Amino acid sequence: MFIDSHCHLSFPELAMRLDEIRHEMAALQVDRALCICTTLEEFPKVHALATTHDNFWCTVGVHPDSEGVQEPTLDDLLQCAALPRVVAIGETGLDYYRLNGRSVDDMAWQRERFRVHIHAAQATGLPLVIHTRSASEDTLAVLREEMAEKGQGAVRGVFHCFTETMDVAMAALEMGFHISFSGILTFRNADALREVARAVPLERCLIETDSPYLAPAPHRGKTNQPAWVVHVAAQLAALKGLPLETIARATSANAEALFGLPSLSKDTVTCS
Repeated sequence: MFIDSHCHLSFPELAMRLDEIRHEMAALQVDRALCICTTLEEFPKVHALATTHDNFWCTVGVHPDSEGVQEPTLDDLLQCAALPRVVAIGETGLDYYRLNGRSVDDMAWQRERFRVHIHAAQATGLPLVIHTRSASEDTLAVLREEMAEKGQGAVRGVFHCFTETMDVAMAALEMGFHISFSGILTFRNADALREVARAVPLERCLIETDSPYLAPAPHRGKTNQPAWVVHVAAQLAALKGLPLETIARATSANAEALFGLPSLSKDTVTCS
């Protein structure tokens, strides 16, 4: 019924509880999840989750905030992307939140890393999973530049865990991207984000947990898990004045179309 389009089940706080997590998913009809890669060193664990469990898929990429890790080449990303059950490139993007005394100019390495991921998406046709924090202007600019460069063409994907302004959301939609909402949508101080969620067309919405982070109300302060994506869906349903089942069907269909996942009937729950 529900798809968690972004979670980190390879992280230790969740990997050690995988059986429990999968049981909770089944109980709340969260029948599928996309396991997100943040470093090449982590990729084997992320890929093993997708190949071991028939309701998990995965991505390959290096998070913009990951430093001191193997820098991805285009060949690295293409080789991993060719493996079974790898359905997206990322997460990737730009993050200027923790400059630690550096300037935006000093973050050229992040922008170059982002471009490598965009090239991988263009070469494979896979969608991008984009992370942007305190860097939305440059994120959009790099995307526009790379889509115009040398006739390589547009890329598709999702701005995950969206926390940016209405203007950024509209720009992302204009470029053909989806917008994914996390547990932040339920936070008391997230009125501006809720306005964005009201405005984004349902056919371009995804839902996620970004677990183990950002547990939604009523679980604030706890370790997040994919089962709790239902609370994000419930908040989105309330904002749009739609039944929860409508949100579940639409966001699942959107994830299926974007990531090339097999379609399930509304009554099917797969958690083997």
